[in-house]
Amino acid sequence: MPILKPKKGKVTVAYLGPEGTFSEQAAKKYFSDRKNVFYFECSTIPEVFEAVEKGKAGYGVVPVENSIEGSVNLTLDLLYQKNLRIAGETTQKIEHNLIVNPKTKGLNIKVIVSHPQAIAQCRKFLAKKFPKARFIEVESTALAVKKLKTLKNAAAIGSIHAAKIYGMKVLAENIGDVKNNLTRFFILAKKDSKPTGNDKTSLMFSLKHEPGALFRFLKPFAEKNINLTKIESRPSKVKPWQYIFLMEFEGHRLDKKCLEALREAKKLCEKLRVLGSYPKQT
Repeated sequence: MPILKPKKGKVTVAYLGPEGTFSEQAAKKYFSDRKNVFYFECSTIPEVFEAVEKGKAGYGVVPVENSIEGSVNLTLDLLYQKNLRIAGETTQKIEHNLIVNPKTKGLNIKVIVSHPQAIAQCRKFLAKKFPKARFIEVESTALAVKKLKTLKNAAAIGSIHAAKIYGMKVLAENIGDVKNNLTRFFILAKKDSKPTGNDKTSLMFSLKHEPGALFRFLKPFAEKNINLTKIESRPSKVKPWQYIFLMEFEGHRLDKKCLEALREAKKLCEKLRVLGSYPKQT
């Protein structure tokens, strides 16, 4: 993974590239109040994790959930497998645009290239305008726009920012099926954040396969009046029909009542991993 060496004293932030992705925009939004920030792009989400794991970056920014398409499963799997922490979160508005090489005419488009989620979020527009088009999936919307330099009779779904960076033309703006489209990003680090009094905690766990296990796991949180903000299941990838759970609740893992609830709940788990506590978005 080629990474430029940052100057001494700079905060290093890895993001899913290339330049022009929504991940880059989210990274620069989150760290906008910090000085001396060095940003570098990674080709894949696993590379962002690797950069932070190996100390090549102090922070990594990865997409975790979209308001339309749901969770980014690769990010969830890596959070469970790796020994990194969530130190923050940020949300980025997503606006998809149909982008072409200035030499390409709209009537000649036979190929649509983009990230799988971007294609999925523009289904109605694409079915109506390009019912016979072939789809090519790539790692990011910015990479899709960049590829227009070498593809013929092709269009990409990406941001206006990416179109400007790579010298491409916006053929149609805001083509997403749902206009209120948001993606949530996690800020990865080796340590999570200190308590602020307005925090959120994320964790993943697997339970013993027995009746009432999930109910008993959740009971300590209810008894201590801890508000759960999210819970969902993922295949464990160890045994068929065995699941792990992602859960989020209001409060910091070091708060007394949260600490007590986690201690009680852990007794019922085959595995419990607190992913981190971090300030809630305002």
